[in-house]
Amino acid sequence: MESQAQRKRCTEGRLPQMAPLANPYVPFQLENPPKYEPGMALIRGTLFPGLDLPFMNMVNNKEKEPTPKSELQKLAFMIQELALYLDTHPDDREALEAYQNYQKIYAKLAKEYGEHVAQLNHAQPTDGERYRWLDDPWPWEFAANQEV
Repeated sequence: MESQAQRKRCTEGRLPQMAPLANPYVPFQLENPPKYEPGMALIRGTLFPGLDLPFMNMVNNKEKEPTPKSELQKLAFMIQELALYLDTHPDDREALEAYQNYQKIYAKLAKEYGEHVAQLNHAQPTDGERYRWLDDPWPWEFAANQEV
């Protein structure tokens, strides 16, 4: 049976003496900052060059092969990055217009991809008499997905 002192020690949340807390820092973005093109943004992990701070100076410069699926991935990334930016800069009209344009293009391409290739996610309407979500190839089957 645990003593009251043992239970108290487990709930105090003390750090070892030599364990400093982390101090994260993210630069504040100015209005209408420079932006990468979609392909470069995806491989760099950010839309904004000002936030491109490579870990240990490791830089990814190899763009993805242009396939319908990689084009959708680029668009989805741009939409997400612009949404995050607009969370802190809601009055940036240029960013809002780009966000809305990418949404329209993504919706059109995702619909075409779902009709001709495969569903992208469970939210897309299913067609026909068969549940197709489990059909091959899976996203991690790289060789099978290269030709899609």
